[in-house]
Amino acid sequence: MKNYLKKSIAAMALGAAVITGFSGQVEARAPVVGSRLVEKGSPEAEGAAVVYYTKHIDSEHLIKLYNLINEGITGKVAIKLHTGEKNGPNILPRDMVRDLQATIPDSALVDTNTLYHGDRYTTEGHREAIEVNGWTFCPVDIMDEDGDAVLPVKDGLRLQEVAMGSHILNYDSMLVLTHYKGHAMGGFGGSMKNIGIGNASGQVGKRQVHGVPGEPPADWGQWPAKETLMELMADSAKATCDHFGEHITFINVLRRMSVDCDCAGVAAHEPTIPDIGILASKDILAVDQASCDMVFDMNYNDNKDLVERIMSRHGLHQLKAMSDQKMGKDRYVLICIDED
Repeated sequence: MKNYLKKSIAAMALGAAVITGFSGQVEARAPVVGSRLVEKGSPEAEGAAVVYYTKHIDSEHLIKLYNLINEGITGKVAIKLHTGEKNGPNILPRDMVRDLQATIPDSALVDTNTLYHGDRYTTEGHREAIEVNGWTFCPVDIMDEDGDAVLPVKDGLRLQEVAMGSHILNYDSMLVLTHYKGHAMGGFGGSMKNIGIGNASGQVGKRQVHGVPGEPPADWGQWPAKETLMELMADSAKATCDHFGEHITFINVLRRMSVDCDCAGVAAHEPTIPDIGILASKDILAVDQASCDMVFDMNYNDNKDLVERIMSRHGLHQLKAMSDQKMGKDRYVLICIDED
């Protein structure tokens, strides 16, 4: 871990390291487009966001991280989780989520229905998928089951408002618990994607976030993508962050990182990149930037598939869009909680 920090900070001081072999080109490794890693204790660290890290992916360390970032998580708590298509092989381990949820009083898992026709397209189908996937140890709230609630997007890049699942208004706080992985359109799915798409209502909000206000084209290749999609997602995520204010916090779990989202279910590609660990922060931009930094900083033979997915979709524009929206700080420090 110490070697990672020294190497990463040195690379960023030079502007960027390089990675060769991706599409036969030279690409930036861990480009700093949102928040920059700085060394703890340095003058630049003053006022920087804090991201906590553990290499251990288990209940004990997940709970330790949550306890470091849960200031402001009070009242009725929504744990925003991607519940996944039926039998998805990469979704978060149920026992870890169960153990964490048990420590959070008056909490429930929350998600919304999908825009695409899959297992979670309707509330009835979504309930069945929840049962199959083992999310049965606590209440699970499908937030758009009873319709929409419109949240404003202050100074949005592309949107002025977004339709969310109406039940979002029933919660005082939100823990964004994210399986960080690739994504067919977004390049990667981190905390921003989890709430930017995941809180939007299935048939209204998700059309807004995907830039298809009418009937969506049958061909996904015709949907707005790349920079446009990243900015739409950031607008939607900003609406949620502004709504909860200081009562929202973020955890990214970097395990079984397929190039595909958990929306792909059993069709998701087998991960080719090793597990990394868990990252946690009160800053959404910093936690997603740190997750990308760790992925890009790995050996090319390990990370090439996920990096190709991110770069080919212009996924790092998610970070720039959040930065442009002032959704997080421009510097972060990484603190490892591991003793071994």
